[in-house]
Amino acid sequence: MLEGKRQKQVAGLLNKELSDIFQRLGLNMIDGGMVSIAGVKITPDLFDARIYLSFFKVKDNDAALKKIEEHAHEIKKELTGRVRHQLRSMPKLTFYIDDTLEYAEKIEKLFKDINDKDKKS
Repeated sequence: MLEGKRQKQVAGLLNKELSDIFQRLGLNMIDGGMVSIAGVKITPDLFDARIYLSFFKVKDNDAALKKIEEHAHEIKKELTGRVRHQLRSMPKLTFYIDDTLEYAEKIEKLFKDINDKDKKS
């Protein structure tokens, strides 16, 4: 389903503000690794926001996600203060692990294996 113009605007705003909040709260560095916001998706009614987090060199992604979810109230409170003039109501924030890089690496490895197999034949 295509995103509307308003959905893209709100997603961009939330992405920018969440990046600043993560940096201020020290959530962009967890367990010696980096956490960044890979993307934000908003439902058409603007009531739910899915925040996709990318982890780089973090030992345990699930533990890092849990730590971020523990700070969810604080994150939402600060985000509400920052966007109160742009949005009527604050969307419900849900955090997810963005596994696009792992998926791409897996597909790349499969293609490499197929290519190597063809060269041997």
